Amino acid sequence: MRILSPAISRLARLRLWQIEQWMQYPEAAQREVLQELVTAAQYTTFGRKYGFNKLFSVKAFKQAVPIHDYDDLKPYIEKMMAGEENVLWNTPVEWFAKSSGTTSDKSKFIPISKESLEETHFQGAKDVLTMYYSTHPDSDLLTGKGLVLGGSHQVNQFNDTISYGDLSAVLLQNTPFWGHWLRTPDLSIALMDEWESKIEMLAQSTLNENVTSISGVPTWTLVLFRRILELSGKSTVKEVWPNLELYMHGGVSFTPYREQFRKLIGAPIRYLEMYNASEGFFAAQAHPDDDGMLLYTRHGIFYEFMPIEEYGKEHPQTIGLPEVELNKHYAPVISTNGGLWRYLLGDTIQFVSKNPYRIKVSGRLKHYINAFGEELMVDNTDRAIAMACERTGAVVNDYTAAPVYFSNAENGAHEWLIEFEAAPQDIQRFAYELDNALKNLNSDYEAKRHKDMALRMPILHNIPKGLFTRWLKEKGKLGGQHKVPRLSNDRCYIDEIMALHAQA
Repeated sequence: MRILSPAISRLARLRLWQIEQWMQYPEAAQREVLQELVTAAQYTTFGRKYGFNKLFSVKAFKQAVPIHDYDDLKPYIEKMMAGEENVLWNTPVEWFAKSSGTTSDKSKFIPISKESLEETHFQGAKDVLTMYYSTHPDSDLLTGKGLVLGGSHQVNQFNDTISYGDLSAVLLQNTPFWGHWLRTPDLSIALMDEWESKIEMLAQSTLNENVTSISGVPTWTLVLFRRILELSGKSTVKEVWPNLELYMHGGVSFTPYREQFRKLIGAPIRYLEMYNASEGFFAAQAHPDDDGMLLYTRHGIFYEFMPIEEYGKEHPQTIGLPEVELNKHYAPVISTNGGLWRYLLGDTIQFVSKNPYRIKVSGRLKHYINAFGEELMVDNTDRAIAMACERTGAVVNDYTAAPVYFSNAENGAHEWLIEFEAAPQDIQRFAYELDNALKNLNSDYEAKRHKDMALRMPILHNIPKGLFTRWLKEKGKLGGQHKVPRLSNDRCYIDEIMALHAQA
């Protein structure tokens, strides 16, 4: 199998010159992408409504088409899910990626066209491989198998021709036949829905494979590592898979997990961050040592960038690549070959380089917790708190929540500080009702809580009245528009408040 490496390296170099073109001329690449998108969709329902046949510049496009969120596009998407064609995109859309919900839905369904599969998701993944081989030409990556953790939802049918599943399940179902030679486990295991059985089957079926790369969210990867070590009796993952050289991650911050990976793997490997979602493949590290991820500008997505201060305005302004500033927070607005038009993605990013354009994901537009891929938003928790109060007779004044990260002994959790006006008779019953409400409101949280495999029950603290006020006063933020942050993706706030409580 070692003979494959030079052949793969040659193929990578053939693609590399195309990558270098859009890296060198990203603004031109983006103009071409927009023109291709508008031209393709000009006779769709959406394209006719906004006069796509008359839009010949970025300025005209922005003036004609308003910024949309999921709820704005939902009526169009529902027609597509029912089988209607030429709604948002001009080719048949037979797949939808199910992802975490919006303010009104437990889940949302992102259209995945043939073009978005081939030109965005698959091409993005292949370009990650191309750049990896260009910097590591002697790599043995493809002489073994890539272990893929994904597909936490079974593929389901809306009707005879329209299917849906989570993004990884959709991609696995549409992977070319030769792609399955290079990955493990078998598709029947990769698409299993029940995670406890799935982890066991993953471990059993890959234990004796020559695994050279792994891709997946850190949460489930750690669970798999621990089971692999239990089954093998080995001390480190490298003893099980001696040729493991690369871990590809994304979706949540890898910082809290890095030390645990180092200890469990037991020898140095390379790490690559990727920024891909149901809506598209946006960026990836071109080299493991790069600061930030290279923005993919020729992959069927046209980008605009909304300065954070514009968020919430009636007519928010966006800028293009030439106008972005380093280290400033922007909310990406995307138009895609899957039929999303001026779609507010919901993430926030920062540019760390402009030559080439490299970015970091800095968070979400609203407060959130996404330490384990649960994408818990304030709207979810506000509604869940209200439901728990209704079911227990409690009254909540204020709250904040933050993640408790994986340790060697326990899985992750959410820790809550709650100030009650009227406390429940049983705090554990309140926790149970809160947990159930969150499961009902957020499908990603529900998946991570399944059988406590990634997330344990919430940890609740009934804090004394006035503690939040004391903390705000010490921070010089008492009064005005200042408030206790409901959710945080790190423990900065909650640790400060707990320390203040301990002083009392």
